[in-house]
Amino acid sequence: MISGKTLLLPLFGYPTYAFKAPLIYNPWFEKHDIDAVVVPLGATPENFPAVFKAAFQTTNIPGALITMPHKVAVVDMLDEVSTEVKVAGSCNAVVKRPDGKLVGDMFDGTGFCRGLANKGFVFKDARCLLVGSGGVGAAIAASLASAGVGSITICDLNTASAEALAARLRQHYPNLEAKTGNNAAAGYDLVVNGTPLGLPGDPLPMDVTGMDDKTFVGEVVMKQEMTPLLQIAKERGCRYQIGTDMLFEMIPAYLEFFGFGTTTAEELRSLAKITY
Repeated sequence: MISGKTLLLPLFGYPTYAFKAPLIYNPWFEKHDIDAVVVPLGATPENFPAVFKAAFQTTNIPGALITMPHKVAVVDMLDEVSTEVKVAGSCNAVVKRPDGKLVGDMFDGTGFCRGLANKGFVFKDARCLLVGSGGVGAAIAASLASAGVGSITICDLNTASAEALAARLRQHYPNLEAKTGNNAAAGYDLVVNGTPLGLPGDPLPMDVTGMDDKTFVGEVVMKQEMTPLLQIAKERGCRYQIGTDMLFEMIPAYLEFFGFGTTTAEELRSLAKITY
């Protein structure tokens, strides 16, 4: 029941028809008697700056979720951002402090890395291959760097994008070896498909020749649980992470950021009203 005391968390994006976050957050709020609700707000790119500014002039919006196509544009509208935002160049969560300042963070990579940690992956000094230097890939790179991996090799057909991400990583994490390279998965502790490609009919995002069971394989594609890449990983005895794990593992970080406490991915999955 929405009342005059209900806190509204807009989910800014466009178009809104495919948004799944309200179907995950709101059942959890209801179960825990938290008077808050996530509401999709569709804003086209040309209207987003005005809509975003107006939303935070209200008194019952303590923060917002940001999704495509606004993750990059919102960065310049904020007073402070995290290191993850600076590396990724995008933001997906904003909170309003008591002094009115808007502070942004990025949790795509956080969710990805929380999932890895819960599966026993050891970050310290790990050698990582990341295929894809776009928004999600860059966010994962930032969180891997923050978690203490030893090296990240970035592969992208857009070489300028890959080089720029490597440069930002070196700037903010000077002890990290960040470089560009090819997509051969052999010899890495962790390989990540950070691209939207990878469904049946797509080329494999990386060359799996020589990849053995010591490699952990991470996926971000959510439209199919066992993508061809993950099927190969499973057949070779690799540990792996499905794409939706990133989604469910990032939500506890969002809740902590907004001051609502925390939860587990398992609880969120049990309550969620969505199917894939």
